[in-house]
Amino acid sequence: MLRVYKNLLLLNIIFLIFCSISYSEIVKKIEVIGNERVSGETIKVFSTISEGQNVEKKQINLILKSLYETNFFEDIQLKLNNNILTIQVTELPIIQNIFFEGIKSSKMIESIKSQNLIKEKSSFNKKIIKYEKEKIQNALKDLGYYSSTVDIYIEKLENNIVNLTFDIDLGNKTKIKKITFIGNKIFKDNKLKSIIASEEYKFWKIISGKKYLNKNLVSLDSRLLKNFYLNNGYYNVEINYSFAKLINKDEFELIFNINANNKILFGDINLKLPTDFNKENFNILNKIFDDLSGKPYSINSINKILEAIDKITLIDEYKFINATVTEKLEKNFLNLEFKIEETEKKYVKKINIFGNSITNENVIRNQLEFSEGDPITDILVSKSVNNLKSIGIFKNVNHEIVDHNDKNLKTINLNVSEKATGEIFASAGVGTDGTSVGFGIKERNFLGDGINLNTSISLSTSSVKGNFTVVNPNYKNSDKSLRFSLEATELDNYQLFGYKTNKTGISLGTNYEFLDDLYLGLGTTNFYEKIETNSTASARQQSQEGNYWDSFINLDFDYDKRNQKFQTTDGFRSYYSIDLPIISESNTLQNYYQLTHYFDLFENNISSLGLYLEAANSLTNDDIKLSERINIPSSKLRGFESGRIGPKDGDDFIGGNYAYSINFSSTLPYVLEDSQNVDVLFFVDAANLWGVDYDSSLNDNGSIRSSTGIALDWFSPIGPMNFSLAYPLTKENGDRTESFRFNLGTSF
Repeated sequence: MLRVYKNLLLLNIIFLIFCSISYSEIVKKIEVIGNERVSGETIKVFSTISEGQNVEKKQINLILKSLYETNFFEDIQLKLNNNILTIQVTELPIIQNIFFEGIKSSKMIESIKSQNLIKEKSSFNKKIIKYEKEKIQNALKDLGYYSSTVDIYIEKLENNIVNLTFDIDLGNKTKIKKITFIGNKIFKDNKLKSIIASEEYKFWKIISGKKYLNKNLVSLDSRLLKNFYLNNGYYNVEINYSFAKLINKDEFELIFNINANNKILFGDINLKLPTDFNKENFNILNKIFDDLSGKPYSINSINKILEAIDKITLIDEYKFINATVTEKLEKNFLNLEFKIEETEKKYVKKINIFGNSITNENVIRNQLEFSEGDPITDILVSKSVNNLKSIGIFKNVNHEIVDHNDKNLKTINLNVSEKATGEIFASAGVGTDGTSVGFGIKERNFLGDGINLNTSISLSTSSVKGNFTVVNPNYKNSDKSLRFSLEATELDNYQLFGYKTNKTGISLGTNYEFLDDLYLGLGTTNFYEKIETNSTASARQQSQEGNYWDSFINLDFDYDKRNQKFQTTDGFRSYYSIDLPIISESNTLQNYYQLTHYFDLFENNISSLGLYLEAANSLTNDDIKLSERINIPSSKLRGFESGRIGPKDGDDFIGGNYAYSINFSSTLPYVLEDSQNVDVLFFVDAANLWGVDYDSSLNDNGSIRSSTGIALDWFSPIGPMNFSLAYPLTKENGDRTESFRFNLGTSF
């Protein structure tokens, strides 16, 4: 019986070998027929088969696949008989011209063309037309045209040539009628609306393009929302989906579904090092870990840790290290372990940059943490990509690391997608202090050099201001910004202070990070000023009429430890500025200091405590100019009319040489809790203004003015509105109080 089984097995093996031999054949000749445009030799190359090669029947399908992938042929027939492989092809037509009808904007047409699969002088494939139509419709949706239609017409010409016409009906741009946030979102709608870029359509918004539904803008909104929650301790936040619901024709409601989950605090944060590493070189990380323990989770704090690791890599012995993090969530605490380990030694052989049709290559290279020949690690690559994303001129940044035969050498391919960087803006406001309007133009990538241009003009009840500013954010790859500004201002203070001033001049300066979170600014301002007084001014004030030329050296020290610069909820900022006179008739030394600390007193509360100090004195004991005298900003002393406290000369309030204020504010999240567009806060202000250098008899006695009250921020259909109801606690005779104040602002 066993012998029978052996015989059967042997017969099966012989049968399989016979079948294998019988289904293969040596190709002695390849014939190509039906081709007119593509040469026979080219088709032979595409087939991946050469004469003398042994071909099995199953390889025929692979040959067909290779030829169809060239997108040159409409139909392909293969025959293998008598050692002759016959390839019969029917070529696809060639597209002579592509026309776009229904669109007048050449910029829009170029935007659509850049995403097309089909190009002029390429093959016309009916199977791709379906996808081409979808891509055009998606491109139009990105531009806000959600109701557009696309029809395709094919004109057949002689010699297997066609013309292609896309007939596009744009329809009306799709407007965002309403923006809604649903789910466990913690924060009110007015707060979240101030975070996102999209905005609700209003008939007066004739300039802003953010009022139209735009898929890319909505994606940006989702990222902005997620980062906001992550920076406020909501580690497990879910922006589940965002979608648009049709309300009326061409009007949608944009809805964001948010699940903030529980607030998470940093727990134990540890560092794991190789045994041969010197721990003292990593002390800076342990200090950061100690500072963060017990504080709310923040993505910005994680970035601070990564930046500290990046600085350690500058030490020669640590050039080739990588950091990984292990996260472990225990109840409401996130424990982290950062593991530092050595990686293989890799160097940059070449950097290729693609997609920058406008931006000059040096602008991109200036943001990279490496160049050809430098060591490369994953940390440096990630930081370089983040640097490029942060400058605000690219829609997308992708990278690829390509290996070489020498495993230590790498080519870095960077692919950027540019976006529109120009903006026209207009604004208007009305409030207790009067009305104002503004207009301006911004450009963030002038001439492709990454240079910021900003020109603006604003008019209010008492002033006209014009400004033209040029900023190079990374001058000659020095990590220092360079700023030039041309300014002109007319300030009419006849009614308040008895004088009017016109200033025109230029300023030049630089700014850079001197130490961690400490920014140093150095500059110079040079102004020509004309001061005029009216009949109500005193004789001493009238004596200051005339023309002045002043040049100052400016020094700024900005120590910023806020968790985020916008919608700050934790941390502090300490800012000091001094203006040193170089050429000046009065030789006025001006000092300004502002300290603001942010914290919470209870859940969902945001409180702040601020200190403001300012002084202006002549180094040569002269009288400082009328325009250099100090007045308390209205935001720092509510309950009093702006500019209507302190020393007086006759009927005119003349300001002082010294000023200070202490301000406390705290949100009341459980007052009007269900009103999604209203925030209420409690405040206490205390301030003082004193000193009259030109006549000590006019000096105020230095009493403290103080007030308390309630403020209400309302994100109204017209625009953000602010109301304050204040009660003066202490005041002086002659001070003008103001119980109610409001401001309304909007953009166009």
